[in-house]
Amino acid sequence: MSDPTDPVDPADAPPRRAIRSFVLRAGRMGPGQSRALAELGPRFLVPCTPQRPDWDAVFGRRAPRVLEIGFGMGDATAHIAALRPDTDFIACEVHAPGVGALLKRIGEQRLTNLRIVQHDAVEVLAQMIEPGSLAGIHVFFPDPWHKKKHHKRRLIQPAFVAQLAAHLAPGGTLHCATDWQAYAEQMLAVLGAEPLLANTADGYAPKPDYRPLTKFENRGLRLGHGVWDLVFRRR
Repeated sequence: MSDPTDPVDPADAPPRRAIRSFVLRAGRMGPGQSRALAELGPRFLVPCTPQRPDWDAVFGRRAPRVLEIGFGMGDATAHIAALRPDTDFIACEVHAPGVGALLKRIGEQRLTNLRIVQHDAVEVLAQMIEPGSLAGIHVFFPDPWHKKKHHKRRLIQPAFVAQLAAHLAPGGTLHCATDWQAYAEQMLAVLGAEPLLANTADGYAPKPDYRPLTKFENRGLRLGHGVWDLVFRRR
């Protein structure tokens, strides 16, 4: 679940870029994560470069591809990749403990259809993903920036949604989820205003079966907190 406390925001200065998909937070890697990074990183980590990789060569096959933005500790990412072996997943996360945790899951579950880019997903999308090429994009529980003065920092904004939509293939889906109602309302308005996207539901969507409930989400649901899924399709 999203942490309602603000991340460190030095001097509360405006961001240098209009869009940023993350905020750096401190974190320590455990020995299992460090070992996974050393042993599996060379195979499953893809460096961010200005040139688009040959993703067919990276995965060793041609298959539908899904981009995930900000996977946290990778629980949902690994779960979905295991459920959908015929789909390839490009997962973006900047926090090293999360990258190490997902690499550990890749090794434990012997996943072959998952690659990680440890970089800002905004730049990954712009530099490494061909427009019109993705079967899906997942944005699960992005930072809600709950204070009104910080709403401009939220990831789901019209300009970025237009970029997301442009990178989807026709029929591809953009799936967002949040546990912050005010952000859910903003997401619904922004996604609904993007001309390339059509809502698959009348408002919020039922949780798709492939998205698992995280331990934080389960805890929140027991406490009566809401979770909102939004699934839009590229026209």
